[in-house]
Amino acid sequence: MSVVVAGVDFGTLSVRVSIFDKERGRLGAATAEYPLHRKRHDPDYATQSHADHMDALVSAMSNALKASAVKGSEVRAIALDTTGSSVVPVGQNLEPLDEYYLWCDHRAWREAAEITRKAHEYGLEAINWCGGVYSSEWGFSKLLHWLRHNPDKRDGLVSAFEHCDYVAATLCGIHDVNKAPRSVCAMGHKWMWNESLGGLPPEDFLVDVDPLLKGIRAKLTGRYLTSESQAGTVCREWAEKLGVSTGTIVPVGAFDAHWDAIGAGIQLGDVVNVIGTSTCIIGLSAQTALIPGLCGVTPGSVDPKLTGIEAGLSAVGDIFDAIARRASSTAADLARELHTYRAGQTGLLRLTWDNGDRTVLVNPELGGITLGWNLTTTATDELFAAIEGTAFHSRIILERMDEHGAHISRIINGGGIPKKNDVLNQIYANVLNKPILVPQGDVTSLGSGIFAFLAAGAFSSLGEAQKALCPPYRIFYPDPQSVAIYERLYPLYRRLYFAFGLRQSAPASIGDVLPELRSIAADIRKSQ
Repeated sequence: MSVVVAGVDFGTLSVRVSIFDKERGRLGAATAEYPLHRKRHDPDYATQSHADHMDALVSAMSNALKASAVKGSEVRAIALDTTGSSVVPVGQNLEPLDEYYLWCDHRAWREAAEITRKAHEYGLEAINWCGGVYSSEWGFSKLLHWLRHNPDKRDGLVSAFEHCDYVAATLCGIHDVNKAPRSVCAMGHKWMWNESLGGLPPEDFLVDVDPLLKGIRAKLTGRYLTSESQAGTVCREWAEKLGVSTGTIVPVGAFDAHWDAIGAGIQLGDVVNVIGTSTCIIGLSAQTALIPGLCGVTPGSVDPKLTGIEAGLSAVGDIFDAIARRASSTAADLARELHTYRAGQTGLLRLTWDNGDRTVLVNPELGGITLGWNLTTTATDELFAAIEGTAFHSRIILERMDEHGAHISRIINGGGIPKKNDVLNQIYANVLNKPILVPQGDVTSLGSGIFAFLAAGAFSSLGEAQKALCPPYRIFYPDPQSVAIYERLYPLYRRLYFAFGLRQSAPASIGDVLPELRSIAADIRKSQ
């Protein structure tokens, strides 16, 4: 029987709506943009308007329905994923008091440092479940920054919401915070919510961070649920705006990277590298165990029946673009020359900390390091070494996961870059010494579509839905000769990663590194 649903993906600059049919797959899609508000004098500032988001959703839904040649009344469910933490403070009737602090708003870096320091002084166990360091990109730091800088609006604060939860509450016409959905994905990974530890951090800890947080824990009430649960159904107002029927089901939402992993076909034993401007690494485990240095271990955050694991690299595509920009070129132009390169031939070793280290050192103060320059080194050489460096860093993370019980059998490269950079995929296969799977089709908003189908009862399980809807893969297999070279390079990288990355690391003898890099490059030249 035909079942039609809508999958919605809110990105940083636009929303995408895809219409799916159970039998025919994706019928059509449309996007609509919204402005990102920046301030020239404050590079950390990044906000967006809820009204702009919702206007864009209405436009994209209308155009997606037209592109799909289906009536809105046929849509059985609408599922939504968003960026995160993108946090909005709300007042009476859950109306916005201000704009969203977007995920890339970093004004709360002082607040994040204070939360981290206080958490360790207090002995807060929850901080260990998010890598030991709280981030300026996460919920409590953003909310505290807002409270400190908006004294005229504080008294009106009823609650604060992650974008995915607030959009769902809006569509369902929910105006009571106690009835509002709270995504376990969002609250677990970004707000230190941990069911086994009693939920959110204790009141006395929050007050110790800043008395302005007094009472905030109680204001973050609601229904904490995984995404197989319903947030509600579309209310009359939004049914009319979206052109769908009242009663259209809205499941609890989640973050885009986590649902991108679902759309990429993630199963137990898989890791999905969502590679774009940065990399978000999503894994699954059958057990819930602390993994030091990883920024989130949360039961039910990806697959509701398994434990979701989140890690990542703070910059990937941004580094490639920066290398090209310094050379007055583009990453796409430089990448065209990479297909002739061989593992290790540049003589360079690149630690890709240009935007800090997100995992496993969790140190935003680090900077990029390139070793092995000579007088003939080119920007293309550096780009190749940077790709190798992101693969080496990914290997550090995957080894840490494996050491703590999250065993990995398949690696899937998702996101935008792997679709158009086969050299990167091959390097990852060689560095990780495992086949790299790259989805052949478009998986953006597919994860949302899958959860919409589950909400509509179209499939009996997540696995059944993935089997029916996820695209096949292109597979990049390790090249034994390149693997052998990277087995020489990786120990050097690993030693430097911890020697440079940890303030308290014992002085390490690194005098052999540059000679070994030259030796490897010379060996490769001889073999050509």
